[in-house]
Amino acid sequence: MTDIVFIEGLRIDALIGVHDRERHAPQPLIFDIRMHFDNRIAASSDTLADALDYEAVSLRLADYIAQTEFMLVETLAECCADLILTEFGAKGVRLKLGKPDALANASAVGVEIQRGSFGP
Repeated sequence: MTDIVFIEGLRIDALIGVHDRERHAPQPLIFDIRMHFDNRIAASSDTLADALDYEAVSLRLADYIAQTEFMLVETLAECCADLILTEFGAKGVRLKLGKPDALANASAVGVEIQRGSFGP
């Protein structure tokens, strides 16, 4: 069993970066998130309480990120993955965090991480 709940292209503004120009105002970040979660109970009950609520995940991440001022996207990615694993019961998380405005000659830069399990 490898069920995935995903969120693609989630835009959240954050104060992040190591350069002075990045420390004055929030900048957009783009998240693609894949969460390993057993969907069979939710499918059987047809009840949101039994599902991994992607709207709740996105709202919680936005609230959390608004309170941070990390220097590195690596740190933010780790903290967001940990939040999803501990607060939402996902068994595994694949998280891609992109900074679309970081380099003038690139569409985005960032990190991809995988934490937890994606097996049975």
